[in-house]
Amino acid sequence: MTSLPSESSAPVDAEADAPAAGRKRPRPGERRVQILQALATMLEQPGAERVTTAALAARLEVSEAALYRHFASKAQMFEGLIEFIEQSVFGLIGQLAERESDPLARCRKLVGLLLQFGEKNPGMTRVMVGDALVFENERLQQRMNLFFDKIESALRQDLREAAAAAGAATPTVDAQGDASVITAFCVGRLQRFARSGFRRSPGEGLEHALALLLPGARP
Repeated sequence: MTSLPSESSAPVDAEADAPAAGRKRPRPGERRVQILQALATMLEQPGAERVTTAALAARLEVSEAALYRHFASKAQMFEGLIEFIEQSVFGLIGQLAERESDPLARCRKLVGLLLQFGEKNPGMTRVMVGDALVFENERLQQRMNLFFDKIESALRQDLREAAAAAGAATPTVDAQGDASVITAFCVGRLQRFARSGFRRSPGEGLEHALALLLPGARP
């Protein structure tokens, strides 16, 4: 799993996080990161059911009360994972925009990096496609919907640039339709990966698929 960032400024409750005999006390912010890492790891188990705070606390060998000293709710824990997904993926897209001048090549690489992120972080893939958010707070799914809306927007912008450069009569309309199809493809690949118990790679046959979705785009 891609490492979650540290949160050195997060407070630690001394009583809640008092280590067992011989166990090193977590540094400030470390317990929050440990909680998120444990949650992501539990979501990586194929066929895993809804993760409860009781199971999460047991995995970390702390009380449920200790969890709530770092997160106000389980929804806030999932929001921590979603923030990591957003920062990681959109950070990579930002780098891509700076390094790649060809708009079709940017689209191609955006699809590749999104699917690669999912493959490297299977637990977070379940969050991205909503499988892990069933029965959780509705705002979590809304936030993931917004995430894919932003992915589609980035694709649409690049595709419009490419269509305009190619002299298309309706570059905006063309880009909107193509971006929608490509985003649906990405979501479908991530869903298949999660629902296959992480056996079907989201990048399976990607070169062939991209040749159909983005003809003329260079690798």
